[in-house]
Amino acid sequence: MSDWIDAEGFRANVGILLMRGNGEVFLGQRTGGRGWQFPQGGVRQGEPVEQALYRELEEEIGLERRHVALAGSTADWIRYRLPKRYVRRGRGPTCIGQKQRWFLLRLALPENAVEFDFKRTNEPEFDGWRWANYWEPAREVIYFKRPVYVHMLEELAAVAFPGGAPPKPEWWSSENAVAIEE
Repeated sequence: MSDWIDAEGFRANVGILLMRGNGEVFLGQRTGGRGWQFPQGGVRQGEPVEQALYRELEEEIGLERRHVALAGSTADWIRYRLPKRYVRRGRGPTCIGQKQRWFLLRLALPENAVEFDFKRTNEPEFDGWRWANYWEPAREVIYFKRPVYVHMLEELAAVAFPGGAPPKPEWWSSENAVAIEE
């Protein structure tokens, strides 16, 4: 199966916001120290989005559906354009960016019963991880994905924290402005 790239050149993708009981979220260190991000991956042609979610969860961090509970998702696709140097050309349809559906998952088992495994594919996405404050990943991810992280974290905050989200850090407004300008 090949990637699903729509008529506008956006590759369909699922993003995973994995949360533990205290409200912190899983943040993966990209292989070779190339930054931090949430697990994410492409939706294949004809693949249901929720099936892609669980496939990517297992491929990227080694968790199965039974390890998590689906708590919510973004209402629609959130798009971003790739900087010109990242645009994929010459291998099938041109991909100018991604459209992502984000899913909020909660650990369904005690933390000590869960073991992350990054070696489920020949090219692991991550080689390290940590738990992070809910808002922090908007500052950690590569600059061109920041507007997506800001949008997604704000949209899912009410589901993640039904009693009220933690306060945003002091840098949130300035980081948000920088992300939108870039």
